Amino acid sequence: MKTDLTDTTASKINKALVLGRRAIGTPAVGMVLTLVIVTDEENAYDALKAASDAAHEHPSRTLVVIKRVSRSPRDRTKSRLDAEVRLGADAGTGETVVLRLYGDVVDHAQSVVLPLLLPDAPVVAWWPVNAPLDPAKDPLGALAQRRVTDTYACEEPIRELAARAAAYAPGDTDLSWTRITPWRSMLAAALDQVDCQVQAVEVEGEEHNPSCELLAMWLADRLDVPVKRSASNGPGLTAVRMDTDCGPVVLDRADGSLANLSIQGQPSRAVALKRRDTAELIAEELRRLDPDDTYASALRYGVDRLNTPAGAGRADGEGTRAVAAPVAKVAKARAKDAAQEKTPVRKAAAK
Repeated sequence: MKTDLTDTTASKINKALVLGRRAIGTPAVGMVLTLVIVTDEENAYDALKAASDAAHEHPSRTLVVIKRVSRSPRDRTKSRLDAEVRLGADAGTGETVVLRLYGDVVDHAQSVVLPLLLPDAPVVAWWPVNAPLDPAKDPLGALAQRRVTDTYACEEPIRELAARAAAYAPGDTDLSWTRITPWRSMLAAALDQVDCQVQAVEVEGEEHNPSCELLAMWLADRLDVPVKRSASNGPGLTAVRMDTDCGPVVLDRADGSLANLSIQGQPSRAVALKRRDTAELIAEELRRLDPDDTYASALRYGVDRLNTPAGAGRADGEGTRAVAAPVAKVAKARAKDAAQEKTPVRKAAAK
Protein backbone atom coordinates (compact mmCIF):
# COMPACT_ATOMS: atom_id res chain seq x y z
CA MET A 1 0.00 0.00 0.00
CA LYS A 2 1.42 3.37 -1.04
CA THR A 3 0.09 6.83 -0.19
CA ASP A 4 1.43 10.00 -1.83
CA LEU A 5 1.23 13.25 0.12
CA THR A 6 2.06 16.59 -1.51
CA ASP A 7 2.91 19.75 0.43
CA THR A 8 2.22 17.92 3.67
CA THR A 9 3.28 17.97 7.32
CA ALA A 10 4.68 15.46 9.81
CA SER A 11 1.28 15.27 11.51
CA LYS A 12 -0.45 14.25 8.27
CA ILE A 13 2.26 11.66 7.62
CA ASN A 14 1.71 10.10 11.05
CA LYS A 15 -2.02 10.00 10.38
CA ALA A 16 -1.41 8.28 7.03
CA LEU A 17 0.73 5.66 8.79
CA VAL A 18 -2.04 4.88 11.28
CA LEU A 19 -4.72 4.70 8.59
CA GLY A 20 -2.49 2.54 6.41
CA ARG A 21 -1.83 0.03 9.21
CA ARG A 22 -5.55 -0.28 9.85
CA ALA A 23 -6.25 -0.72 6.14
CA ILE A 24 -3.87 -3.65 5.78
CA GLY A 25 -5.00 -5.18 9.07
CA THR A 26 -1.89 -4.64 11.24
CA PRO A 27 -2.77 -1.92 13.76
CA ALA A 28 0.10 -2.88 16.10
CA VAL A 29 3.60 -1.47 15.64
CA GLY A 30 6.08 -4.36 15.71
CA MET A 31 9.27 -2.57 14.71
CA VAL A 32 12.48 -2.53 16.71
CA LEU A 33 14.17 0.68 15.52
CA THR A 34 14.01 3.71 13.25
CA LEU A 35 16.46 3.84 10.34
CA VAL A 36 17.01 7.34 8.95
CA ILE A 37 18.62 7.34 5.50
CA VAL A 38 19.99 10.69 4.34
CA THR A 39 20.73 10.61 0.63
CA ASP A 40 20.07 12.23 -2.73
CA GLU A 41 17.63 11.30 -5.46
CA GLU A 42 20.26 9.45 -7.48
CA ASN A 43 21.21 7.01 -4.70
CA ALA A 44 17.83 6.77 -2.94
CA TYR A 45 16.63 3.65 -4.80
CA ASP A 46 19.71 1.53 -4.03
CA ALA A 47 19.80 2.66 -0.39
CA LEU A 48 16.11 1.94 0.10
CA LYS A 49 16.42 -1.50 -1.50
CA ALA A 50 19.31 -2.40 0.83
CA ALA A 51 17.34 -1.16 3.85
CA SER A 52 14.26 -3.17 2.78
CA ASP A 53 16.33 -6.34 2.52
CA ALA A 54 17.90 -5.69 5.93
CA ALA A 55 14.41 -5.13 7.40
CA HIS A 56 13.69 -8.87 7.03
CA GLU A 57 16.14 -9.36 9.90
CA HIS A 58 15.45 -6.05 11.68
CA PRO A 59 11.85 -4.83 11.19
CA SER A 60 12.11 -1.06 11.28
CA ARG A 61 10.53 2.20 10.27
CA THR A 62 12.68 3.57 7.46
CA LEU A 63 12.71 7.32 6.90
CA VAL A 64 14.41 8.34 3.64
CA VAL A 65 15.38 12.02 3.73
CA ILE A 66 16.01 13.46 0.25
CA LYS A 67 17.07 17.10 0.22
CA ARG A 68 16.03 18.63 -3.08
CA VAL A 69 18.03 21.77 -3.89
CA SER A 70 16.28 23.83 -6.54
CA ARG A 71 18.38 25.27 -9.36
CA SER A 72 16.03 28.23 -9.72
CA PRO A 73 16.70 31.12 -7.30
CA ARG A 74 12.98 31.93 -7.35
CA ASP A 75 12.03 28.48 -6.00
CA ARG A 76 14.61 28.34 -3.24
CA THR A 77 12.45 30.33 -0.84
CA LYS A 78 9.44 28.03 -1.30
CA SER A 79 9.38 25.48 1.50
CA ARG A 80 7.57 22.24 0.80
CA LEU A 81 7.49 18.70 2.10
CA ASP A 82 6.34 15.82 -0.10
CA ALA A 83 6.08 12.27 1.21
CA GLU A 84 5.49 8.70 0.10
CA VAL A 85 4.09 6.39 2.79
CA ARG A 86 4.63 2.70 2.03
CA LEU A 87 3.25 -0.19 4.06
CA GLY A 88 2.59 -3.87 3.58
CA ALA A 89 4.02 -5.42 0.42
CA ASP A 90 5.45 -2.08 -0.74
CA ALA A 91 7.58 -1.76 2.40
CA GLY A 92 8.61 -5.34 3.17
CA THR A 93 8.40 -6.19 6.85
CA GLY A 94 8.42 -2.62 8.17
CA GLU A 95 7.24 0.85 7.26
CA THR A 96 8.84 3.24 4.80
CA VAL A 97 8.40 6.99 4.48
CA VAL A 98 10.20 8.81 1.67
CA LEU A 99 10.54 12.49 2.51
CA ARG A 100 11.43 15.06 -0.16
CA LEU A 101 12.37 18.45 1.25
CA TYR A 102 12.34 21.69 -0.72
CA GLY A 103 13.33 25.26 0.10
CA ASP A 104 14.20 26.42 3.60
CA VAL A 105 12.95 23.19 5.18
CA VAL A 106 16.08 21.50 3.78
CA ASP A 107 18.10 23.18 6.53
CA HIS A 108 15.69 21.95 9.21
CA ALA A 109 15.27 18.30 8.29
CA GLN A 110 15.48 17.25 11.94
CA SER A 111 12.22 19.07 12.70
CA VAL A 112 10.49 16.88 10.08
CA VAL A 113 12.11 13.62 11.17
CA LEU A 114 11.71 14.01 14.95
CA PRO A 115 7.89 13.58 15.07
CA LEU A 116 8.16 10.45 12.89
CA LEU A 117 10.58 8.51 15.11
CA LEU A 118 9.25 5.41 16.82
CA PRO A 119 8.75 6.07 20.55
CA ASP A 120 11.15 4.32 22.94
CA ALA A 121 13.11 2.73 20.08
CA PRO A 122 16.73 3.28 19.04
CA VAL A 123 17.54 5.46 16.04
CA VAL A 124 20.19 4.69 13.41
CA ALA A 125 21.27 7.32 10.86
CA TRP A 126 22.87 6.21 7.60
CA TRP A 127 24.52 8.34 4.92
CA PRO A 128 25.15 6.16 1.81
CA VAL A 129 26.97 9.10 0.17
CA ASN A 130 27.97 12.66 1.10
CA ALA A 131 28.18 12.11 4.84
CA PRO A 132 28.88 15.16 7.06
CA LEU A 133 32.42 15.67 8.32
CA ASP A 134 31.21 15.29 11.91
CA PRO A 135 28.17 12.96 11.92
CA ALA A 136 27.61 13.28 15.68
CA LYS A 137 27.17 17.07 15.40
CA ASP A 138 24.94 16.90 12.37
CA PRO A 139 21.30 17.79 13.27
CA LEU A 140 20.06 14.42 12.02
CA GLY A 141 23.04 12.54 13.44
CA ALA A 142 22.35 14.04 16.87
CA LEU A 143 19.00 12.19 16.93
CA ALA A 144 20.68 8.79 16.48
CA GLN A 145 22.45 6.39 18.82
CA ARG A 146 24.30 4.88 15.87
CA ARG A 147 25.66 6.77 12.84
CA VAL A 148 26.73 4.85 9.73
CA THR A 149 28.84 6.37 6.93
CA ASP A 150 30.67 4.91 3.94
CA THR A 151 34.07 6.39 3.09
CA TYR A 152 34.31 4.09 0.06
CA ALA A 153 31.69 6.27 -1.66
CA CYS A 154 33.82 9.42 -1.24
CA GLU A 155 36.07 10.91 -3.92
CA GLU A 156 39.10 10.83 -1.60
CA PRO A 157 38.46 7.87 0.74
CA ILE A 158 41.78 7.96 2.61
CA ARG A 159 41.50 11.65 3.43
CA GLU A 160 37.88 11.13 4.52
CA LEU A 161 39.05 8.26 6.72
CA ALA A 162 41.48 10.57 8.49
CA ALA A 163 38.71 13.16 8.94
CA ARG A 164 36.46 10.48 10.49
CA ALA A 165 39.20 9.74 13.03
CA ALA A 166 39.52 13.38 14.08
CA ALA A 167 35.74 13.78 14.47
CA TYR A 168 34.98 10.35 15.95
CA ALA A 169 32.27 10.11 18.62
CA PRO A 170 30.93 6.96 20.34
CA GLY A 171 28.30 5.45 18.05
CA ASP A 172 30.07 6.31 14.78
CA THR A 173 30.87 3.49 12.37
CA ASP A 174 31.60 3.02 8.69
CA LEU A 175 30.65 0.36 6.14
CA SER A 176 34.31 0.17 5.11
CA TRP A 177 34.93 -1.28 8.57
CA THR A 178 31.96 -3.64 8.31
CA ARG A 179 33.29 -5.04 5.04
CA ILE A 180 36.36 -6.48 6.78
CA THR A 181 34.52 -8.34 9.56
CA PRO A 182 35.03 -11.76 7.87
CA TRP A 183 38.71 -10.96 7.35
CA ARG A 184 39.21 -10.02 10.98
CA SER A 185 37.39 -13.15 12.16
CA MET A 186 39.41 -15.41 9.88
CA LEU A 187 42.76 -13.87 10.83
CA ALA A 188 41.97 -14.07 14.56
CA ALA A 189 40.96 -17.72 14.17
CA ALA A 190 44.18 -18.47 12.26
CA LEU A 191 46.34 -16.97 15.01
CA ASP A 192 44.44 -18.97 17.63
CA GLN A 193 45.65 -22.16 15.94
CA VAL A 194 49.36 -21.39 16.37
CA ASP A 195 51.50 -20.52 19.38
CA CYS A 196 53.74 -18.02 17.62
CA GLN A 197 54.75 -14.37 17.84
CA VAL A 198 53.81 -12.16 14.87
CA GLN A 199 56.79 -10.13 13.69
CA ALA A 200 55.53 -8.28 10.61
CA VAL A 201 52.38 -8.02 8.47
CA GLU A 202 51.66 -7.11 4.87
CA VAL A 203 48.15 -6.13 3.70
CA GLU A 204 47.53 -6.24 -0.05
CA GLY A 205 44.55 -4.70 -1.78
CA GLU A 206 43.25 -1.99 -4.10
CA GLU A 207 44.95 1.36 -3.84
CA HIS A 208 42.94 4.03 -1.97
CA ASN A 209 40.58 1.39 -0.58
CA PRO A 210 39.53 2.42 2.96
CA SER A 211 38.76 -1.17 4.00
CA CYS A 212 42.35 -2.18 3.25
CA GLU A 213 43.65 0.75 5.29
CA LEU A 214 41.34 -0.06 8.20
CA LEU A 215 42.42 -3.69 8.26
CA ALA A 216 46.06 -2.64 8.22
CA MET A 217 45.47 -0.15 11.06
CA TRP A 218 43.58 -2.77 13.07
CA LEU A 219 46.43 -5.26 12.75
CA ALA A 220 49.04 -2.64 13.61
CA ASP A 221 47.04 -1.44 16.59
CA ARG A 222 46.33 -4.91 17.99
CA LEU A 223 49.61 -6.67 17.24
CA ASP A 224 51.94 -3.67 17.70
CA VAL A 225 54.09 -4.76 14.75
CA PRO A 226 55.12 -3.02 11.51
CA VAL A 227 52.40 -3.31 8.86
CA LYS A 228 53.20 -2.82 5.19
CA ARG A 229 50.44 -1.69 2.87
CA SER A 230 50.88 -2.81 -0.75
CA ALA A 231 48.66 -2.21 -3.77
CA SER A 232 47.08 -4.79 -6.07
CA ASN A 233 44.49 -4.84 -8.85
CA GLY A 234 41.79 -6.04 -6.46
CA PRO A 235 38.93 -6.62 -6.18
CA GLY A 236 39.02 -5.07 -2.71
CA LEU A 237 41.27 -6.86 -0.26
CA THR A 238 43.33 -9.59 -1.89
CA ALA A 239 45.81 -10.92 0.71
CA VAL A 240 47.19 -10.65 4.24
CA ARG A 241 50.60 -12.12 5.00
CA MET A 242 51.81 -12.43 8.59
CA ASP A 243 55.42 -13.34 9.32
CA THR A 244 55.72 -15.23 12.62
CA ASP A 245 58.61 -16.94 14.40
CA CYS A 246 56.94 -20.27 13.45
CA GLY A 247 56.58 -19.49 9.75
CA PRO A 248 54.23 -17.46 7.52
CA VAL A 249 50.44 -17.28 7.88
CA VAL A 250 48.82 -16.24 4.60
CA LEU A 251 45.19 -15.49 3.77
CA ASP A 252 44.95 -14.99 0.01
CA ARG A 253 41.77 -14.09 -1.92
CA ALA A 254 42.43 -13.47 -5.58
CA ASP A 255 38.93 -13.76 -7.06
CA GLY A 256 36.82 -11.87 -4.50
CA SER A 257 34.86 -14.92 -3.31
CA LEU A 258 37.05 -17.89 -2.29
CA ALA A 259 40.20 -17.48 -0.20
CA ASN A 260 43.08 -19.80 0.60
CA LEU A 261 44.42 -20.01 4.17
CA SER A 262 47.99 -21.26 4.56
CA ILE A 263 49.60 -21.91 7.95
CA GLN A 264 53.10 -23.27 8.34
CA GLY A 265 52.99 -26.97 9.17
CA GLN A 266 49.31 -27.38 8.24
CA PRO A 267 47.61 -28.22 4.94
CA SER A 268 46.18 -25.28 3.00
CA ARG A 269 42.43 -24.93 3.13
CA ALA A 270 39.82 -23.03 1.10
CA VAL A 271 37.56 -20.66 3.03
CA ALA A 272 34.50 -18.71 1.88
CA LEU A 273 35.27 -15.00 1.92
CA LYS A 274 32.93 -13.44 -0.62
CA ARG A 275 32.36 -9.74 -1.07
CA ARG A 276 29.06 -8.84 0.60
CA ASP A 277 26.39 -6.48 -0.69
CA THR A 278 25.13 -3.37 1.09
CA ALA A 279 22.06 -5.08 2.55
CA GLU A 280 24.23 -7.60 4.42
CA LEU A 281 26.48 -4.81 5.70
CA ILE A 282 23.56 -2.75 7.02
CA ALA A 283 21.99 -5.83 8.63
CA GLU A 284 25.25 -6.49 10.47
CA GLU A 285 25.46 -2.91 11.73
CA LEU A 286 21.89 -3.06 13.03
CA ARG A 287 22.69 -6.12 15.17
CA ARG A 288 24.61 -4.05 17.70
CA LEU A 289 23.90 -0.46 18.63
CA ASP A 290 26.56 0.05 21.30
CA PRO A 291 29.80 1.96 20.57
CA ASP A 292 32.41 -0.05 18.68
CA ASP A 293 35.59 0.55 20.68
CA THR A 294 37.66 -1.70 18.41
CA TYR A 295 36.75 0.42 15.39
CA ALA A 296 37.58 3.60 17.31
CA SER A 297 40.99 2.29 18.33
CA ALA A 298 41.86 1.16 14.79
CA LEU A 299 40.59 4.40 13.25
CA ARG A 300 42.65 6.57 15.57
CA TYR A 301 45.82 4.60 14.80
CA GLY A 302 46.21 6.73 11.67
CA VAL A 303 46.92 5.87 8.05
CA ASP A 304 50.16 7.87 8.12
CA ARG A 305 51.64 5.53 10.75
CA LEU A 306 51.52 2.47 8.51
CA ASN A 307 54.83 1.25 7.07
CA THR A 308 56.63 2.62 10.15
CA PRO A 309 58.46 0.73 12.93
CA ALA A 310 56.27 -0.77 15.65
CA GLY A 311 55.40 1.60 18.48
CA ALA A 312 56.46 4.72 16.58
CA GLY A 313 54.41 7.75 17.56
CA ARG A 314 52.42 5.99 20.25
CA ALA A 315 52.24 8.98 22.60
CA ASP A 316 48.76 9.77 23.92
CA GLY A 317 46.80 12.02 21.61
CA GLU A 318 49.39 11.87 18.82
CA GLY A 319 47.15 9.84 16.54
CA THR A 320 44.36 12.41 16.87
CA ARG A 321 46.73 15.30 16.14
CA ALA A 322 48.11 13.48 13.10
CA VAL A 323 44.67 13.22 11.47
CA ALA A 324 43.21 16.57 12.55
CA ALA A 325 44.66 18.48 9.57
CA PRO A 326 42.72 16.56 6.87
CA VAL A 327 39.41 17.79 8.31
CA ALA A 328 40.14 21.33 7.16
CA LYS A 329 41.31 20.04 3.76
CA VAL A 330 38.16 17.99 3.24
CA ALA A 331 35.95 20.90 4.29
CA LYS A 332 37.79 23.22 1.90
CA ALA A 333 37.44 20.72 -0.97
CA ARG A 334 33.71 20.31 -0.32
CA ALA A 335 33.21 24.07 -0.16
CA LYS A 336 35.00 24.43 -3.50
CA ASP A 337 32.78 21.78 -5.10
CA ALA A 338 29.67 23.47 -3.73
CA ALA A 339 30.80 26.83 -5.09
CA GLN A 340 31.35 25.32 -8.54
CA GLU A 341 27.84 23.86 -8.50
CA LYS A 342 26.30 27.22 -7.59
CA THR A 343 28.22 29.20 -10.23
CA PRO A 344 25.93 28.24 -13.17
CA VAL A 345 22.89 29.23 -11.10
CA ARG A 346 24.33 32.66 -10.33
CA LYS A 347 25.24 33.24 -13.97
CA ALA A 348 21.74 32.24 -15.07
CA ALA A 349 20.17 34.59 -12.52
CA ALA A 350 22.37 37.49 -13.65
CA LYS A 351 21.59 36.76 -17.26
